[in-house]
Amino acid sequence: MAGHILAIDQGTTSSRAIVFDQNMQIVASGQKEFTQHFPDSGWVEHDPEEIWKSVVSTCKLALRRAKLKATDIAAIGITNQRETTVVWDRETGEPIYNAIVWQDRRTAPLCRKLKKKGLEKTFTKKTGLLLDPYFSGTKIAWILDKVKGSRKRAKAGDLLFGTMDSFLIWRLTGGASHVTDATNASRTLIYNIGNNAWDKDLLKILNIPAAMLPEVKDCADYFGTVDESVLGAPIPILGVAGDQQAATIGQACFEPGMFKSTYGTGCFALLNTGKDMVRSKNRLLTTIAYRLNGKTTYALEGSIFVAGAAVQWLRDGLKIIRKADQAGELAEGADPNQNVYLVPAFVGLGAPWWDAEARGALYGLTRNTGRAEIARATLESVAYQTRDLLDAMHKDWKGAGTKTVLRVDGGMVASDWTMQRLADLLDAPVDRPSILETTALGAAWLAGSKAGVWPDAKAFARSWKRDRRFEPQMDGATRKTKLAGWNDAVRRTRTS
Repeated sequence: MAGHILAIDQGTTSSRAIVFDQNMQIVASGQKEFTQHFPDSGWVEHDPEEIWKSVVSTCKLALRRAKLKATDIAAIGITNQRETTVVWDRETGEPIYNAIVWQDRRTAPLCRKLKKKGLEKTFTKKTGLLLDPYFSGTKIAWILDKVKGSRKRAKAGDLLFGTMDSFLIWRLTGGASHVTDATNASRTLIYNIGNNAWDKDLLKILNIPAAMLPEVKDCADYFGTVDESVLGAPIPILGVAGDQQAATIGQACFEPGMFKSTYGTGCFALLNTGKDMVRSKNRLLTTIAYRLNGKTTYALEGSIFVAGAAVQWLRDGLKIIRKADQAGELAEGADPNQNVYLVPAFVGLGAPWWDAEARGALYGLTRNTGRAEIARATLESVAYQTRDLLDAMHKDWKGAGTKTVLRVDGGMVASDWTMQRLADLLDAPVDRPSILETTALGAAWLAGSKAGVWPDAKAFARSWKRDRRFEPQMDGATRKTKLAGWNDAVRRTRTS
């Protein structure tokens, strides 16, 4: 019997495929970066065709490295960059425009217009989200407005919308399945998270035809079967979750009060609030953590737009490091007497500020400031932003408690220096898991548990193992001074 699980992790800068065995251990993987397009200031696009090819090639590569055939795979789980928006032709499967990425800010004017009409409360009440270019809804409206004839075609049912999971499933199944899961749907700005349905009122406001929307399913469900021509054999797709929710699942944060933060291109912190749909008073998002067996679990989420992307900026923009993992080594040698702050608002500020117009800034520079101080400021900016999120969560929900253990994952957590500084500035323990690929693991667990080859949630949670715990070591006075400097830097950077 086929017992392996194939996880597709379609991220913001690369696509990965990872094969897990029956014991939930990684057997092999494949990864391929794809092109980032920046056609205008604040605009970010991807070529859906390039992403599709990268997904297929990495799946084949992972299977080849694992020395397995498609018939050895029991099921596929998919996790994806959320909010990134694709509109494609129902007949041909061809996108009518590039994918507009979650980082893209082009719809800021539309968001401002809707806010001036007093509509933000309506959107927030129904979706748990704020009116920000981050989310899919205004991106769909932009494409339908800008691509000639597309709105008429969409009303006729000739065009389909989907986040990246939907587009990939459509392609993988040869056009047989137009579906998504509750977590991805909850990030579109047009999905009512209270009654778990597309919202007619919001669709009307944004002038988006319901005919182009996918069917919404549980996270562990039957999403369709991969066409034999793609990988060599039909394989059921049994698990789907947006990347941050998949990481929450992969970190086994199944109990209310559990808190995880993923450090990839951006940083995304989720606090499980159980069946309680907590309404934030501190500009956090209320979102769906997962939906299993028809039961919805909610979360508070804080979204930081730039985390690992700032390290990429050190490498590709400033060219002060050659490899991302050199940032921690460089930061360790920084002058402790220099107080340099980077506010990485390259595409605006996310939670809890939500300032789409803000742009990045460096403060505290002197003639002695060099590469090491800038590297330290870059890594510390991630810790400061996480602290902002944690403070807001504690204010919003009493279930968060006064002491939190943060479970972390993503590419940045491999740096011991960064994780220690995170614990220091949070004044809370930070747990790094033994399996860092928690996003892919979460998608794999959804598919594997649905297929009956992996354990249920309780047994899966018991299998979670810690690689290392980082305890706070910074004295209170130093922490207070550094946080005050950060808050001043943010105040100077904000436009609203």
